[in-house]
Amino acid sequence: MIKLNIHEAKTHLSEYLAKVEAGETVLLCRRNTPVAEIRALPQRLKEPRPIGLAKGAFQISKSFFEPLPDEVLAAFEGRDL
Repeated sequence: MIKLNIHEAKTHLSEYLAKVEAGETVLLCRRNTPVAEIRALPQRLKEPRPIGLAKGAFQISKSFFEPLPDEVLAAFEGRDL
């Protein structure tokens, strides 16, 4: 972890950002008292996730596709039976 005062960070910001991108953490201080921490954000995946990763991992029963009972539908719609 790199510890530095705000003036040093402002003077050499691009240098410290390169270190942050490389995985380093910067602790910003005001008069040697820690104020903030700077660290890299997680990188996004460059390729989209493939479809069907969980294929075969679980089964959906046929009753899942049957209509809901009237009292359940009424509760979702906010009406009385």
